[in-house]
Amino acid sequence: MSVTIRPVSPRDPRAEALLIASHALMESLFPPEENYFLDIDALCAPEITLFGAEENGVLLGCAAIARKDGYAEVKSMFVSPEARGLGLARRLLDHLERIARDEAIPLLRLETGDKLPAAVALYEQTGFVPRGPFGGYVENSSSLFYEKAL
Repeated sequence: MSVTIRPVSPRDPRAEALLIASHALMESLFPPEENYFLDIDALCAPEITLFGAEENGVLLGCAAIARKDGYAEVKSMFVSPEARGLGLARRLLDHLERIARDEAIPLLRLETGDKLPAAVALYEQTGFVPRGPFGGYVENSSSLFYEKAL
């Protein structure tokens, strides 16, 4: 599999399709007050970069890095159902870590949901450790919070 990971506009129709699918999944699993996904406009902020994993012009997955004061946050991690099991999420996460290291960001943080066991396993296998809520997040019935020192 020859996949290229590079920045992609959240308004690229291929990225929009992935993000809409991701948002629909989150809405089907979690109550509205426990959904923290960023909409397409929010992903266009200058401190956020969305990356796409592409093969032969097809966008198979995406993940964003949101730069904050003293850390960066992993957002919008999603792999299309037909591309799951190929290691794309790990490759996207590794890419975000390289970007953060290159930018001298000392810490990556994220919020995920307890009904996403593959995501939780990926984060734990790659060295993320549980922590409490951060930024504007609040404790709730489904959110899990992680961080990884770089």
